[in-house]
Amino acid sequence: MAIAIQFHATFELTGSVAQSLWVIARYFTILTNLLVAIVMSGIALGRPGFRSPFLVGGATLAIVLVGAVYMTLLRGMVELSGGALIADFLLHKLVPVLTLFFWLLLADKSGLRWRDPILWSIYPLAYLAYALLRGGIEQKYPYPFIDVARIGWPQAMASSAAIAGAFLIAGFVLVQLGRLLVARSAPVQKGVRP
Repeated sequence: MAIAIQFHATFELTGSVAQSLWVIARYFTILTNLLVAIVMSGIALGRPGFRSPFLVGGATLAIVLVGAVYMTLLRGMVELSGGALIADFLLHKLVPVLTLFFWLLLADKSGLRWRDPILWSIYPLAYLAYALLRGGIEQKYPYPFIDVARIGWPQAMASSAAIAGAFLIAGFVLVQLGRLLVARSAPVQKGVRP
C-alpha cells in the first residue's frame, strides 16, 4: 500500500506511469519496501521458502537500514504533503518498525549464521553500484550522501563505507539477538544442565 501511495504521489508530478516507475525505482527505500512486501506476502500465503530465517533476517535488516538512515540522515530535508507525506511515514517509519516487531516476535530465527550479515550486505552494495551508475548517467543521485556530483567521490565513498559498516554491525547484532531468542525459547529439560 505504501508503495502504491508513493507511486500515485509521483504520478501526480510526472503524469506518466513509465516515468513514475522509473523515478521510484531509483530509491533503496522503495526497492526494500517492495522486498519486504514480497517476503511478507509469501509468508501470508504459506509459501515455506519465504519463512527462511536467512531471507526474513536479511529483509528485516535492510528495512531497518531504511528507517535508520532516514531518521539520522534524511528526515526533514524535503517538505512533504498529501500522499507523499503518508507514503513517507509508511515507507520510512511504520514498515521498518512493524517488520522488526514481526522478526522479534514471530519469525523463525533458528539457523542464523555468522556469515549471514556478509551475504546480506550483497543487496545494499549492489544497490550502491546501481545508484552510482544510474546517478552518473542521469546526473541525479537518489540520496545526498552519495551525490558524487555535489560532494565528490571521496565523501560519497566515506559515507557509503560508514553506512556499510553500520549495516554489518547491525547484522551481527541481529544474528546474536536471534540466537539468544532461540536459546531463551528452547524448552528446559529438568535435571539436565546445559
